[in-house]
Amino acid sequence: MPHIHEKIDFTVETFIVYKNKVLLRKHDKLGIWLSVGGHIELHEDPNEAAIREVREEVGLEIELVGNKGEYPTDDPMYTELIGPRYLGRNRISGTHEHIPLVYFARTKSDIINAQYEGDRSDDCVWATLEDLEKMDLVPNVRFYAKEALKELSE
Repeated sequence: MPHIHEKIDFTVETFIVYKNKVLLRKHDKLGIWLSVGGHIELHEDPNEAAIREVREEVGLEIELVGNKGEYPTDDPMYTELIGPRYLGRNRISGTHEHIPLVYFARTKSDIINAQYEGDRSDDCVWATLEDLEKMDLVPNVRFYAKEALKELSE
């Protein structure tokens, strides 16, 4: 989705773990290894955005990992969401920034099958901790990927 606001957008990043590997994809425009993610659209909450982006870009069904709040569930006007593991601020250009909500997730399959051709990611890798050490990664991606593996590996 294009930018919603000219100055700052909220985005999701999802580090997906299958067995002892984390999924990284090469960004089609930036040419760097990132997690699966994208912009939160106006009609969705961050959890919905994370699940949608993963489904569109790599065709996986995921389970977001984290805690929901303790607010009573009998309130029809309120829904607790799974909170992000990390929250940051990322300068995209001299005039635009993203607020990434970083999620960890599990999947039951490692078969990549993009659902939305416009976001198709053919350059993906399931990386082990050892692989992450050898890859050319930006520091926050390396950190989050390692943390996801530490927390979710079998």
